[in-house]
Amino acid sequence: MRKVLFLLFLLPLFAVAQDKGIKFEHGLSWKEIQAKAKAENKYIFIDCFTTWCGPCKYMTANVFPQQEVGDFFNSKFINVKLQMDVTPGDNEEVKKWYEDAKAIGEQYSVRAYPTFLFFSPDGKVAHRMVGGGEAEPFIARAKESLEPEKQYYAQLTKYEQGNRDQAFLRKFAESALAAYDAKTAQAVSTEYFNTQKDLFTKENLELLAKFTRTSKDKGFTIFLNEGAKANKILGEGKSEGIVSGIISNEEIYPKIFKKDAGAPDWNVLQSDLAAKYPALADEMIAKSKVIYYSNMKDAENSVNSIVAYMKKYSHKASPLDLNQFAWAIFENCKDMKCVEDALAWSKRSFSENQDPNFMDTYANLLYKLGRKEEAISWQEKAVGLSKDKKALQETLDKMKKGEKTWN
Repeated sequence: MRKVLFLLFLLPLFAVAQDKGIKFEHGLSWKEIQAKAKAENKYIFIDCFTTWCGPCKYMTANVFPQQEVGDFFNSKFINVKLQMDVTPGDNEEVKKWYEDAKAIGEQYSVRAYPTFLFFSPDGKVAHRMVGGGEAEPFIARAKESLEPEKQYYAQLTKYEQGNRDQAFLRKFAESALAAYDAKTAQAVSTEYFNTQKDLFTKENLELLAKFTRTSKDKGFTIFLNEGAKANKILGEGKSEGIVSGIISNEEIYPKIFKKDAGAPDWNVLQSDLAAKYPALADEMIAKSKVIYYSNMKDAENSVNSIVAYMKKYSHKASPLDLNQFAWAIFENCKDMKCVEDALAWSKRSFSENQDPNFMDTYANLLYKLGRKEEAISWQEKAVGLSKDKKALQETLDKMKKGEKTWN
C-alpha cells in the first residue's frame, strides 16, 4: 500500500515536470494549426528537425523542456515539431505530416537543421532562425519574430520592393546569411559592396570576410593579394586564415581525405599547389600533414609533422594551434626534449587569454617532465577558472596521488 500511495504522490509531481517546457501540438493538421493560431491570435513556431540532427536532439532534450523557454513560447506561440526526414520507424502522426513537411521545406528553403520558422496569426511567414542555442539567447533570438522591424521576411519584402539604403543592405546581407538564405545573401552583399568606394574599412572588411567562402568570391582576391593591408585593420593573421581555409577546402582536403585514396603523395600535392599559390604552398602542405596524420591517428608521423611545422612556422601558430600541438606531443612523444619544446608552445597559448583548458595542457606537460609541484599549482589554477571542473579536478587528483595522467 505504501508503494501505491508513493506512486500516486509522485504522479502530480511528474505532471508538473512535464508541463515546464514547450507544449507542442499533437493530432492537428497544418490547416488546423493555422486556424487555431488565428482564433487565439498567436504566432506559430515550427521546429523543423530531422531524426539524425545532433543539434536538434540537443534542443529537444536540453532547451525546450526548460521552464523559462516554455513560459515564453507557450504564451506567445502555437508550437509545432515538424520532422523533415522519413524513416521506417515514423508513427502515424509523423506520416500525416509528410506532405506538408515536404511543401514547407521546399517553399521556405529549409536546408539546414534545426531551422525554426515563425508565422503570424494570419498564417503568413514572418521570420526564420537557423541553428540552436542555450535558453537565454534562443529566447532573445525568437523575440525578433514578434517585432516587424526585425522579422526576416519583412526585411526581405523591403528589399524586394526596392529599398537600397546602404545601411539596410549591409544589415540585411548579414541577416540573410544567418538565415541560410544563400541566394539572397549573395545578391544583397554584392549590391552593398558595389556601393562602397572604400572596402578597406573595418566594417566593410568584416562583412567581406563573412562572405568570402570560395576562391571565386570577391574577397578572396583581396585577402590573398592585399592581406597585409587588411591585417592592419582586422588583426594579424586574419587574411591568411581566410585564404588558407579556402585553399585547404578546395585544393588539399578533397585529395588527402578522398575515400580509398591511400596515402597522399605530398610531393605532387606541393607541386600542384605551388603552381597556383607559390607563396603559400610550403606552409600549407606542412600544416596539412599535421591535420592528416592527426586524423589518421598516426602518432609517430603526427609528432614528426608537428615538430617540422613548428620549426619553420612557430610564429604563425594560433593559440588554438599551440594548445593542440602541445597536447598531441604530451600524448604521443616519449622524447623529453620534444616535451620541453611543447611546454614553451603551451605557455604561449594562454599568455593573452587565461583559458583553463590550455592551462591544463601546460600542467600536464610539467607533470610529464617530473615538475610535480609546479604542475599541481597550475592545475589548481585551471580548476579554479573552469566552469566544468570535473575532468580537470580528476587530473589534479591523479597528480596529487602521483598517478600517470597519460596513457
